[in-house]
Amino acid sequence: MKSQFLLDPNITFLNHGSFGACPKPIFEEFQRFQLELESDPVYFIQQKQPKYLKTARENLAGFVGCQAKDLFFTANPTFAINVIMRNIKLNEGDEILSTNHEYGAMDRTWNFYCKKSGAKYIRQEISLPIVSKEQIIEEFWKGYNSNTKVVFLNQMSSATALIFPVKEICEKARTLGLITIIDGAHVPGHLELDITELNPDYYTGTLHKWMLAPKGSSFLYVKPELQNDLEPLVVSWGYESVAPGESQFLDYHELQGTRDVSAFLCTPKVVEFLEKNNWKEVSGTCKQVVLENYQRFCDLLNTKPICPITTEFLGQMASVPVTTEKPAALKELLYSKYKIQVPIMPLNGNFYIRYSINGYNTQADLNTLYHALEDIINTTDLISR
Repeated sequence: MKSQFLLDPNITFLNHGSFGACPKPIFEEFQRFQLELESDPVYFIQQKQPKYLKTARENLAGFVGCQAKDLFFTANPTFAINVIMRNIKLNEGDEILSTNHEYGAMDRTWNFYCKKSGAKYIRQEISLPIVSKEQIIEEFWKGYNSNTKVVFLNQMSSATALIFPVKEICEKARTLGLITIIDGAHVPGHLELDITELNPDYYTGTLHKWMLAPKGSSFLYVKPELQNDLEPLVVSWGYESVAPGESQFLDYHELQGTRDVSAFLCTPKVVEFLEKNNWKEVSGTCKQVVLENYQRFCDLLNTKPICPITTEFLGQMASVPVTTEKPAALKELLYSKYKIQVPIMPLNGNFYIRYSINGYNTQADLNTLYHALEDIINTTDLISR
C-alpha cells in the first residue's frame, strides 16, 4: 500500500492525523483538474466547474450521510467554524459550552468571537483518564446552565485522539433547545459517519485527512432550516446573484470568485479509491494495530493509558502520555536523528506522543518508534520516567 502514496520512503510517517497523505491516483486526478483548468480557464470556471462541484457534493453527501444540497466545500474546518461564528448571534453573558479537549484554532475562533460579543466560551473539563462514555457526558453537562445557548464539541479530539459521545450530547442538547456545532475534522473516512442520524445543526469535517484527498478539502453541513439565515463569510457573485442556482445557500457559499477548487473536484475519485481498496477493512486493521500497541508504549514511557483501550474511545490514532520538559526538542530529535515524523501534542499542561496508523503503515513503523524512544530514554534527559 505504501507504494501507492507519495510519502518519502526514508521517513517513518506516523502523523497522518495532522494533514493526511494523498495516494498517487487521487493526486493525479488533482493535477488533471488543474491542467484542465489552465487549458481554458474561462470555459472551465464558467461552464464546467459548477457541474463538477455538484457531482463532487453528491459523492461526498452519499459518503457522510446527508443531502448534497445541505453542504458546501471549504478549505478547512477552521474556515467552516468561522462561517458559523460570524453568523451566531449571542448576547452578552450567553455561553458556548465546549470542552478542554478542543483544537487550538477552534478555541481561538471562539475566544475572538467572545471578545467581540461579550459571550463566554466555557471549556468544561473532561478529566483524564476517561473511564466510561457516561463519565464524559456527566462531566460535560456540569458546564450547562440557563445562560448556555450553544454546544460546540469535537467528535474526535486532536491532542488526545479520543472519540467523544457526540450523538448522546446532541440528543440532549436538542431537548434543551441548544444550537449544536460539531467539529468532525478527524471523522470522515476514519469513523462511521451519518450526519442525518447524528442530527447536529452544523457539522464540519475534512476530506484531506482520513479520506485521503488533496490538501485543502473540507466541508460544512448546515441543517436546512438554518441555511437561509447563514450569511457568507466571503461576499461575492453568489450574493444577490443575477443567475441564481439551485439554492441561495449554495450561491452564497460556493461562489467566492476565482480560486482553484481542484481538491474539491477530486471527491468522486477519493470515494472510488476508498471503495476499490476496501478502506473500511483497511481502517479496521489499522485500529487493531493502534489498540495492540498502546499499552506497550505506556509501559515504555512509564505512564498510564488515558482511556480504556477499545474502539469506543480510540480509532486509527492514539495519544500516549509522555513526561518531558522539552517537547519541541523531543519531536525534533525523533525527526532529525531517527527520521520519524510523529507529533508531541500539548494539552492542558500535559504532553502526548500521538501516533497515527493508516494503510501504508506496518507494525515495523511502530517498532521503529519504540526503539527510538528506548534509545532516547537511555541516552538523553528528554524523557523522564
